[in-house]
Amino acid sequence: MTYRLYEGKEHASSYWKYRISPSDHVLQQVLDFLEKQKGHPFELAVDVGCGSGQGTVLLAKHFASVVGTDVSPAQVEMALQHAKEPNITYRQGVAEELPIADCSVDLITAMSAFHWFDRPRFLKEAHRVLKPRGCLALLNYTIDMELSYPDCCSNTLNQVCKELYAALHPYRSPHLGASSIELYREAYKSIPYPDKEWHECVWVKRPMPLSSYMGLVESFSSYQALLREDPQKAAALSQDILQRLMSVMGVTSAATEVVVAVKYFYLLACKPHEA
Repeated sequence: MTYRLYEGKEHASSYWKYRISPSDHVLQQVLDFLEKQKGHPFELAVDVGCGSGQGTVLLAKHFASVVGTDVSPAQVEMALQHAKEPNITYRQGVAEELPIADCSVDLITAMSAFHWFDRPRFLKEAHRVLKPRGCLALLNYTIDMELSYPDCCSNTLNQVCKELYAALHPYRSPHLGASSIELYREAYKSIPYPDKEWHECVWVKRPMPLSSYMGLVESFSSYQALLREDPQKAAALSQDILQRLMSVMGVTSAATEVVVAVKYFYLLACKPHEA
């Protein structure tokens, strides 16, 4: 079954506000793979587990049509509120039963979502809807983001971050196992397509206010689990970490801009021509 998370309207709002999307470089790697394996025209892309649509919108200028799907009505509503591209359609539904015709899709993406799916069922469903030579791209990033700030010791700064990640680890969903990256490696090995690629340790750097970094971490499922169990403990943890980071940086405002380095990993696979 698909794990149903990120469904509240408040969480969907924070997801839109703070969650990051793949960099231009990562997206270009996906498009280059599709170009190499299938070639143009790029007619239909489907972004599964689209959340509030940050990644979906990146596909719009490259495809004639884009469909974003998500199990959460609140996320789809948030995506629709920010929808500007006329060639994007959003639909609510589970990843394992896509409202898409057989052999009709050029590219399927799942950006930081595949680990919540019923993974074997989703891969079968992706196979069903992909055109021959259509491609699948499953992308994610690790929680252990790193911060940098001018004239500040990165080791000291990131030691505070590591303490935050360690405090959240006990609240990690059992569905994710010990390591999300291992789930993706296993999926890569299980996909029987001969043309496939694995990429990891692709660092993406994003400048953002320190408050947005905290918002990003607070949007993670582990923090949300802590928040549900003990709201006061969750708030105290966030406040403590924020104050310590500002102290290390020598600043008094959470609006101070930092550079957040995010470590992406992803798999690309091309459906072969069927006999």
